Amino acid sequence: MRSLPEPSGSFFPSREEFVTLLTVLLVACAVAFGCSFLANHLGSNPKSFCDSNLDSIDSDLDLCEPCPINGECYQGKLQCNHGYRKQGNLCIEDGEINESTKKLVGHFERKVCEAYAHNECYGTGETWVSENDVWKDLRINGFVKNLDEAAYNFVKAKAGGAVADLLEKRTNSNGINELKCPELLMASYKPMTCRINQWLLQHIFIISSSCVMLVAFAVLRRKIQRKRQFSNRVEELYDQVCDFLEENAMTSNSAENSNNCEPWVIASRLRDHLLLPRERRDPLLWSMVEKLIQEDSRIDRYPKIIKGEQKVVWEWQVEGSLSLSKLKKRGHMQKKFRQVHYSRTMQENYNRGIAETSS
Repeated sequence: MRSLPEPSGSFFPSREEFVTLLTVLLVACAVAFGCSFLANHLGSNPKSFCDSNLDSIDSDLDLCEPCPINGECYQGKLQCNHGYRKQGNLCIEDGEINESTKKLVGHFERKVCEAYAHNECYGTGETWVSENDVWKDLRINGFVKNLDEAAYNFVKAKAGGAVADLLEKRTNSNGINELKCPELLMASYKPMTCRINQWLLQHIFIISSSCVMLVAFAVLRRKIQRKRQFSNRVEELYDQVCDFLEENAMTSNSAENSNNCEPWVIASRLRDHLLLPRERRDPLLWSMVEKLIQEDSRIDRYPKIIKGEQKVVWEWQVEGSLSLSKLKKRGHMQKKFRQVHYSRTMQENYNRGIAETSS
C-alpha cells in the first residue's frame, strides 16, 4: 500500500499568524457585545409605571411596570407616599420619618405614664392626660421642628395610631381625647422610693408581725440569758461561802490558832465581802444564796450578840462532815478516771477490730 504524501511546511499557520488571528476574533466579539448592549439599553425606552387607578387586568404588563406598594403612579411616573422614599422601582420607608415617629410615641408614653405614676405615688399627677396638651408640649419644645407641614401631619397620623395601640384612649364629655397609661406599663415609671413605700404598705402585716416576733424572741433570749447568769452567780457565791466557812472552821480548830479565830462568821459581813457593789442593790441574789445555805446541813445558823447587837452567824460543822476541798478533789479524780477508762476501752475495741479483720 502506498503511503499518503506529507503536507508541505507552509500548510499550517505560523505562530505569529495564529496570534494575529486570535486578536482579530477577540476584537470582533467585543465590538459585537458593545453594539448589542447599546441597542438594548440606549436604543429602547424603559418601561413606564402603570397608573394606580387602572386595574391590573386592564393594564398591559408588557408595556408598563406595576405600581409598587406605598406609591402613587400617574402617566407613567412614580410618586412615593409620605414617609417613604423611592429606591429603584420600589418605595421604602424613610428612616428619618420612622425615627421621628418612634420619638413621638416615646414622648407620649413618658408624658402620660409619668403623670399617672405621680398620681398613684404622691397624688399630684393626672390619671387621664389630654392628647392636645401633649401635642402642644411637643410643638413648644420644638420636638418636630425639622419636619415640614406635610411630613409633620404624616408623622402625627402614624404616631397617633401607635399611641392608640399602646395607651388607653377615651373621649370626655367635652369631646376632648384623653390618654391613660396601662397599669403594668405605669408601674415601671414609679420612682424607687414610691415602689418601696407601696411594697411596705402592702406587706405591713407580715413585716409588723415579723418585727414583733423578733423583738419577743430577743427579749425572751435576754431573759433566759440573764436567768442563767443569775443562777450561775448564785452557785458561785454559794461555793465561795462554803469554802470560806470551811477554811475558817479548820483554822479555828487547828493547834496553830494563835489569834483565837472564832469558828463562826457574821453572815452580813461575809455578804458584803463577797458581793460586788452593784450586786448589793439586788436583794434577790443574796436571798437565793441564803436559801441554799439553809438547805445545807453542814452549816449551822444561829443568832449571836456581838458588841451589844444581835447578829446572825454561820458556822461550818467540822465533826462528821466531809471536807469540801476533798470532795472537789475526789470529783476531779473520778472524772479523770472515767476519761482514762473510756480511752482504754476504745483502744481495746479498736485493736480487737483490727485483729478480727486480719484473721
